[in-house]
Amino acid sequence: MGRRRRKVVQVVRRKLPELYLCPKCGKNTVKATVNKKKGRVAVICSDCGLSSYYSLDTNMAGVDAYCLFVDAFYSGDAPEESVVE
Repeated sequence: MGRRRRKVVQVVRRKLPELYLCPKCGKNTVKATVNKKKGRVAVICSDCGLSSYYSLDTNMAGVDAYCLFVDAFYSGDAPEESVVE
């Protein structure tokens, strides 16, 4: 009589999303691009054109810039608006 084999439990690792919800138009079209050479992060909605730029801090990811973007929008410090063609 042998032992039963144990099931192998696989851990599913979730990845950070590339596109986020826009606070203005409500669509999933906001992208945060990190440019380490220039030291800037650009957060831009490709649908309504709402955009904002932030200086790159140490260990800052796109998610952090998106959170700053949403906080600024809801606090009344509206980010720049530009026309997307």
